[in-house]
Amino acid sequence: MKVATWNVNGIRARQAQFCEWVARERPDVVCLQELKAEPTQIPEQCKVVDYDTFWHGMRAYSGVSLHIRKGAFETPPAFSHPAFDMESRIVQAQLGELLIASIYVPNGNKDYPAKIDFVRRLIAWVREQHDQGRELMLCGDMNITHTEMDVHPRERKPQLVGQRPEERALFTELLNQGLVDVGRKLDPHNAGLFTWWAPWRNMRQRNIGWRLDYILASAGLAVRAQSCMVQADFGTSDHAPVVMTTA
Repeated sequence: MKVATWNVNGIRARQAQFCEWVARERPDVVCLQELKAEPTQIPEQCKVVDYDTFWHGMRAYSGVSLHIRKGAFETPPAFSHPAFDMESRIVQAQLGELLIASIYVPNGNKDYPAKIDFVRRLIAWVREQHDQGRELMLCGDMNITHTEMDVHPRERKPQLVGQRPEERALFTELLNQGLVDVGRKLDPHNAGLFTWWAPWRNMRQRNIGWRLDYILASAGLAVRAQSCMVQADFGTSDHAPVVMTTA
């Protein structure tokens, strides 16, 4: 199985790159975040015909989508949203006992309490799904750097939203519900593993960034992961795609 996630920072601005990326990678699962478009505004060329797709967006703000390649799974996906969804930030697909979600956690700069509430409700939802015997895969922009290693030393400021101790403690609590951070599991000592770079001063070229985009998987899925790569050289979004392959 190949699973890919990308915060496109505007699907209309990235439509040609999205098509190129999907054609090149041919993932079984594609998760997008920050569409900045209502479903009626999605460009026709982005509606890839051999994927079952759910676009979940708002005009000029937020938005997520989830794309499941036809024939990749035994059962067709059943798309829905958990009760705590807000501002078009999460869409999920049920595939038998596997539940996959594309998630865009609020960044918290304008409404920090709303971000904390969203993450707490996400934790409770993960616990509930695992209690019901489901396997989970959460993909997307979590807008939290889990540890100091996930921020370049020049960018480390513990008072900044995305680096605060409270946020990191909640991220740890999320993982403690039976999830594995696949990227860090496979590359535990890489201090240059970032997925977002501020769009100025050549931050991306200098790799002065933050790791905000993750693939989190139930332990039974994570143990099968063979690679989880950040494609830092692709695209013009301020985020890079993350692609995981499993046995």
